[in-house]
Amino acid sequence: MAGAAEFDLYRPSEEHDMLRDSVRSLAEAKIAPHAAEVDEEARFPQEALDALVANDLHAVHVPEAYGGAGADALATCIVIEEVARVCASSSLIPAVNKLGSLPVILSGSEELKKKYLSPLAKGDSMFSYCLSEPDAGSDAGGMKTRAVRDGDFWVLNGVKRWITNAGVSDYYTVMAVTDPDKRTKGISAFVVEKDDEGVSFGAPEKKLGIKGSPTREVYLDNVRIPADRIIGAEGTGFATAMLTLDHTRITIAAQAIGIAQGALDYAKGYVTERKQFGKPIGDFQGVQFMLADMAMKLEAARQLTYAAAAKSERVAQGGAKEDITFFGAAAKCYASDAAMEITTDAVQLLGGYGFTRDYPVERMMRDAKITQIYEGTNQVQRIVMARNLP
Repeated sequence: MAGAAEFDLYRPSEEHDMLRDSVRSLAEAKIAPHAAEVDEEARFPQEALDALVANDLHAVHVPEAYGGAGADALATCIVIEEVARVCASSSLIPAVNKLGSLPVILSGSEELKKKYLSPLAKGDSMFSYCLSEPDAGSDAGGMKTRAVRDGDFWVLNGVKRWITNAGVSDYYTVMAVTDPDKRTKGISAFVVEKDDEGVSFGAPEKKLGIKGSPTREVYLDNVRIPADRIIGAEGTGFATAMLTLDHTRITIAAQAIGIAQGALDYAKGYVTERKQFGKPIGDFQGVQFMLADMAMKLEAARQLTYAAAAKSERVAQGGAKEDITFFGAAAKCYASDAAMEITTDAVQLLGGYGFTRDYPVERMMRDAKITQIYEGTNQVQRIVMARNLP
């Protein structure tokens, strides 16, 4: 996999281009044929997981020291982008594996890294991220889940909501309050296992899009875990959670770009074949202007996302934090807004056909919407950007 020193701020290396080609071929052959069925049946895309694991693409971000591919941030984005181009639900496998495990990579002990990153790298397990709660969405610092120390154990109680891949993942990074008097500085992070006594899951949410990726509540009822499963020092969980989002919002931008690219590709093909008034509708200037705007927005989103990925990698390699908080928020916000506009225009270009499930662009439009919402709504992203102007 490509390393941080092998790409500049905006231009992927030859190795990144080769990775894109290989992931695209795999996605079109093994994932795309099942995308409509996965959406229609709202079932987990097991075919995609099997294909990604077989090709070591399910968690490419895991460092080589723990058996992973050691992919840099841009390579990870490319994998997510190319999978999302054919199936947004499937792209949440590599994306959420990074989201869930990055707190361990950033702040976990060496023992914790070896214990949980190695099976993730092998494809034996998946990771999810538990931050949001019924009454703590954008205000994550208002969470109520508690973790109380009891000798050599921590006992967790609470409810986490909107947890991606809940019930499928084996491991969960859980944020919980350890000192209620300190607000965000009284929040700590833990690894909870699916099979821990007291862990259970709610019914899958009935969603507008990404129907193949289960979203469920996670219930923690006197879950007793060893004390060494805390991630970092007590009270540092919220800081770890926010730093994680600085990096992983970029992967949501990549997902949005992939969805938009899939919609644009399909629309381009359609307008060359669909004829009205004796010629392809792609010959009409109004349609050409729409396609031009779609492509322009997409490329701007891609360049911003790749720039953010480069900054993310430099931070990961020990460089200065620079303005990663601004760039992560900007990439996620701009790319997701662009994806919503592009997929909506793709539906418009297909006319009545675009409004039916016989064509994939309506699914892409539905899938694009969530990229404006999760990992921080785009309204929150604008607040983050305003507070971190470079």
